Amino acid sequence: MLVLGIETSCDETAAAIVADGEEIRASVVASQEDLHGRFGGVVPEIASRAHLERFLPVLTTALNQAHLDLTAIDAIAVSNRPGLVGALLVGLSAAKVLAWALNSSIVGVNHLEAHIIAALMGKKVKFPLVALVASGGHTSLFLSTSFTQHGLIGQTTDDAAGEAFDKVAGILGLGYLGGPLVEKAARGGNPKTFDFPRSLLGEDSLDFSFSGVKTAVLYHISGQDATQSAEKLSSRELADVAASFAQREKVRSVALGGGVAANRTLRERVSEAARAEGFSFYVPPLNLSTDNAVMVAALGYHRLQEGLADDLTLDAYPRASDPGA
Repeated sequence: MLVLGIETSCDETAAAIVADGEEIRASVVASQEDLHGRFGGVVPEIASRAHLERFLPVLTTALNQAHLDLTAIDAIAVSNRPGLVGALLVGLSAAKVLAWALNSSIVGVNHLEAHIIAALMGKKVKFPLVALVASGGHTSLFLSTSFTQHGLIGQTTDDAAGEAFDKVAGILGLGYLGGPLVEKAARGGNPKTFDFPRSLLGEDSLDFSFSGVKTAVLYHISGQDATQSAEKLSSRELADVAASFAQREKVRSVALGGGVAANRTLRERVSEAARAEGFSFYVPPLNLSTDNAVMVAALGYHRLQEGLADDLTLDAYPRASDPGA
């Protein structure tokens, strides 16, 4: 089954063609970093307009890359939650037009759950597992019992980890995008220089708070080199939370996904914590950590295999928890 994946949830316009949920025939991502950098963050209206301009070239490039015609596509998978609703609607509208024109199946995909699948593709997966998804707008902990069943068990109550990176980068004058810039600035620094607050809200809670970490960096920069410990940003604690919950629930596998999963420190910490407990550890390659359409197509395939197709009334939702999402 050839599934065309479409991803426009934030500021990447992406299309991919994946066979049977595993074989990547094509993957194209058009970044909007050049458009949003001077604003210090993603501007929703600009993002939506850029998706409109870039989708057809991205789709055409993906088809050429796969040496396929549109008529070869069996199904369309599209991110329809969560995300910037205007941006989501661009991809969703395109998906509906293509599904109607091709008389093919259409399936909506939860963008966060797709990040989990990016870590599992091509591997012998042991379910159930704990999955940590850390990205620019979300930090979420899931208990996954299959490729399509992902229960939310913890999430950020304010800033996501990626937002914290972006805001700290702004405070330090590093620029945009925050994650890679903070990671680069932190190399060779001493993470014990400052005692930043914990991001985990309590021993019995699996929710996170990153606004205190961001504020602590702001208070520390006066006369001090805060870049030495900026990358700390609770990477250690996120890893420990995932491993601790897996141990508590007797789950033997841990997965890491999302744009922040490209952060070297976080990848190493989760890997170390999983190895120490004897857990299987799944992490996506760097090119599938950030937003992409491969993960959308792959999750769409698994949903279709379980008869979870949608129809042309499919809608977009800014939050995964919205009624109907």
